[in-house]
Amino acid sequence: MMEARQDMDDLDVIIRNGRIVTAAEILPAGVEIGVKDGKIRCLSKHLQAGPETQVVDAEGAYITPGGVDSHVHIQQDNSPTGDTWETGSRSAIAGGNTTVIAFATQNRQEASIWPALHAYHEKATGNSYCDYGFHVILTNPTESVLQEELPQLVSKEGISSVKIYMTYEPMKLGDGDIFEIMMRARSLGITTMIHAENNDMIQAITKRLAKHNNTDSFFHSIARPQIAESEATYRAISLAEVTNTPILLVHMSSPVAVQHVSSAQQRLLPIHAETCPHYLYLLSHRLRSGPDDFEGAKSICAPPLRHSPKDLEQIWMGLANGTFTVVSSDHAPAMHDHACGKMKGMTTDENGKVCKDFRNVPNGLPGMETRLPLLFDRTFDPGRPSGGFEDDRIRISLPRFVELTSTNPAKLYGLGGRKGSLLPGFDADIVIWYPEDGPLVSRSEADGPVSGSQEDAGKRKGKITITNSMLHHRIDYTPFEGIEVRNWPRWVFLRGKLVWDRGNGGVAGCKGDGMFLKRGKSTLLTGQMGRGANGMMKDESSYWN
Repeated sequence: MMEARQDMDDLDVIIRNGRIVTAAEILPAGVEIGVKDGKIRCLSKHLQAGPETQVVDAEGAYITPGGVDSHVHIQQDNSPTGDTWETGSRSAIAGGNTTVIAFATQNRQEASIWPALHAYHEKATGNSYCDYGFHVILTNPTESVLQEELPQLVSKEGISSVKIYMTYEPMKLGDGDIFEIMMRARSLGITTMIHAENNDMIQAITKRLAKHNNTDSFFHSIARPQIAESEATYRAISLAEVTNTPILLVHMSSPVAVQHVSSAQQRLLPIHAETCPHYLYLLSHRLRSGPDDFEGAKSICAPPLRHSPKDLEQIWMGLANGTFTVVSSDHAPAMHDHACGKMKGMTTDENGKVCKDFRNVPNGLPGMETRLPLLFDRTFDPGRPSGGFEDDRIRISLPRFVELTSTNPAKLYGLGGRKGSLLPGFDADIVIWYPEDGPLVSRSEADGPVSGSQEDAGKRKGKITITNSMLHHRIDYTPFEGIEVRNWPRWVFLRGKLVWDRGNGGVAGCKGDGMFLKRGKSTLLTGQMGRGANGMMKDESSYWN
């Protein structure tokens, strides 16, 4: 921390009277945040406000870094009813996310990644409420892509991550292509993201389900059993081990697959893992539809929601014990009540018979705006007895919450030093929650003007029951409808600018506030590099590497 000095009176913003949460600790009461020119200038006590300084009284609330949602799908061609960059990024801000990383997808017939990347830039430029970056989905890893384009992707475009699929016919890659991508990614310092499910197993089960007319929405969860994820996860880890490549296994839902990751990490392999709120809260019974509706299609995603509450508990344990590196939303929405959305799987034939087929339903759930509140709801303050909440739902500490939702994704995707932490020199991306125990000092003791709404103590409480009507995406449902969370972001700052003010109209920022972020290489590593695969001689790979 820096001590207050006289030359600090030119600060643009001072945030005081809050509890600052980092990935390591909750700072002592009385530490204030000084912001200048969009950056955090200092953390100190008794900062002096100048005549133009905006002073924000956090009223005893927790203060966390802006969320970094590192896995979102926005305005992709395969989801015509999903969010646009305007609506998706607006929703992100309203949920406390100041940075999102979305996907530019190379189509299978394209021999280059540049057409997809240029087209995606055109969609996003000038339309985002929050800062953003891109991953590139590789579906056709030609020799020129691997040898010529990927180096330029990093050095010129500032994109240091790729995603590959082991499932979905239009996108899946075989083990040989995955091996070659990993080898090239390792040499360039690119983070490799993997959707791990056994495609052949899924296709075989799906074919048998259809043969027996088991195609209603619930059977999507039957078609993709946990073993399809756990087998592919083990295979992906094996490829990463033999190529000595750090990987991230995305949206993990299977406890056995998570055990494979944990085992690999115990052997110091550089294996990272990601999960999502829907695998922490929701079960497969939500996929059931009535005789005359297709409500269950709202919950179709891949991997699917699992069957047992024990599965949810195992994923929560993975968050608490350090197995998971990040929690992302995997925001991949499609409208429900739309012929090209989830209702694409429900048709009526010429005889008036209703036909339901989960195979025609777009995969994915909306969740950017609800990600942080859902995770925050299960946190505790390790510096206070019972964290202040005697609730058997509590699972992770507040510092762990910050680590999973802000600090780790920033570091993993090359934004360390700029995003994900409340430290001097970082972007002033700041979330102020609602006070949960009242202010640390009385309002009369706080210096300077107070920004924000003059709500009374009862209205300041952040407890909310989630409904789709309160959200800011353009999707006609939320899978978390009716779930109560104990807090919600009250104020959100993007590079020092107030962009969300829940008590005064909500969205305070503008379309175009967000900027494209060129990223560096990852500064986060689980395990160690260069250990070699089990059973191989130390220099064995030198013959083919």
